[in-house]
Amino acid sequence: MRKDILSLVVGWSLILLCAPLAMVGLTTFFLGDGLDFAIRAFLPPLLLSGVLGFLLKRWGTREDTDERLRDREAFAAVALGWPVVVAIGALPFWLGGMFYGPTELLAGSADLRTVAGGYVRAWFESMSGFTTTGATVIDPTTSPFCTAAVTDCIAAQPRSLLLWRSLTQWLGGMGIIMLGILILSRYLGGGMSVARAELTGPSLSRLRPRLAETAKILWTIYIVLTLAEMVLLRFLGGLSWFDSVNHGLTTMPSGGFSTYDAGIMHFQSPTVEWIIIFFMVATGINFTLYHFLWLKEWFNVVNNNELQVYLAVLLGAWTVMTVNLIMATDVTSVDSFRLASFQAVSIGTSTGYATADFASWPILSKVILLLLMIVGACAGSTSGGLKILRLRIAFQLARREISRISSPRKVHLVRMDGEVVEDDKLWIIVGMLSWWAVIAMVGMLLLAFIEYDLDLESIIGVTLSSLGNTGPTLGAFGPTQTWASLHWTSMIVPALLMWLGRLELLTVIVLLTPRVWKR
Repeated sequence: MRKDILSLVVGWSLILLCAPLAMVGLTTFFLGDGLDFAIRAFLPPLLLSGVLGFLLKRWGTREDTDERLRDREAFAAVALGWPVVVAIGALPFWLGGMFYGPTELLAGSADLRTVAGGYVRAWFESMSGFTTTGATVIDPTTSPFCTAAVTDCIAAQPRSLLLWRSLTQWLGGMGIIMLGILILSRYLGGGMSVARAELTGPSLSRLRPRLAETAKILWTIYIVLTLAEMVLLRFLGGLSWFDSVNHGLTTMPSGGFSTYDAGIMHFQSPTVEWIIIFFMVATGINFTLYHFLWLKEWFNVVNNNELQVYLAVLLGAWTVMTVNLIMATDVTSVDSFRLASFQAVSIGTSTGYATADFASWPILSKVILLLLMIVGACAGSTSGGLKILRLRIAFQLARREISRISSPRKVHLVRMDGEVVEDDKLWIIVGMLSWWAVIAMVGMLLLAFIEYDLDLESIIGVTLSSLGNTGPTLGAFGPTQTWASLHWTSMIVPALLMWLGRLELLTVIVLLTPRVWKR
């Protein structure tokens, strides 16, 4: 392991983090939070990120840094860079008073234990943001801003903290992939190594010969779609600019944070819901297909196997849940159609918005939503879950083994979009699916041991939602509830599952191999 390269990658990550911290810190003047608040909440993490990033970058710069970055350094850098970024990203929440922190300690309204728990909650919120999970622990029991007179706990938070909270999701949607391609490909020639570290399996396509050009194309698509949603929410949906910007920042990364306790239900607007449905579907599509659309390469889009399955899964879930709601509840046909469509798309893309309390829906609809948390959307998108590409290939692999038994002399190949999938990629997918099942079981056991009062539905829901980066789940942690009822020590378990799920398991698990750390 070349630890200087590891230091350089993490150092660059922290240096780049300074830009959004400074930008949101400056917005405190326009959002009415004041200079004192900016200095208290954003200046310390900005200085810490800048100084630490500069020192790590300087220590990691050697004469041979222009050599190609190896996969082991890429995997370690991505896996370890996330917790560091998340830890610093949590400081505005803690120092700004979203959760009990040093200000409350000095004022005498909190003791050391409460303040320590406040940082864990801030770290959980930051991890949920950067991993685009969308689970929140902002609650009257955890936030000093939520007094007895406050009717909406999230809306009562300082607006600059809400903006930072939304921005963590937008940055997490594409941040480390693009960091690897744009920065490391220039300095180390290792952009693809970092991209492989975050996107295990056949999920990244080069649109241009140079990776930096590919990154610029994908970033442009990401930014254009985000801005388009903001404008539509503002002028067609009738939302304020603040709400439009925040929901645009959290839809495209399939994040799900909102500026209100009730989320999208707060607006009570079918227009807003259909706008968000459109962009949630869009964010679940492999972003390379948008470039093919721009080039008018319709064949590559229409004949994409994963896209076809993705749309079929959403349509099937939508149809079945609509019929289930009509038959098993007193919800009207029109409302059933709209509510089922929103929840199917939101959970299927791991965005996590909600327009109904689906935790109280009939059992068939809840089972479908639970399966959607596992499946996810397309590889190469910002959504979580196992991804349809991998599950489709795994199904073909299983079918191939059955065919081998019946026809042992026949040549059996697994194909995707007409191309043969190589055996090494097949084994990566098998390994990832196996580890996903193992980690899900371990997560359930740990939560059941720590939170012994929770019911089975809640334990399963929290585990799958965290590992699939979905957010709202079933049982005691449905869309109308926060995750604040978890003890602050047990929040570490779902937060680690979010980290594993966002980096698609193997990137983190490889750190446990002793050989990786040898020179």
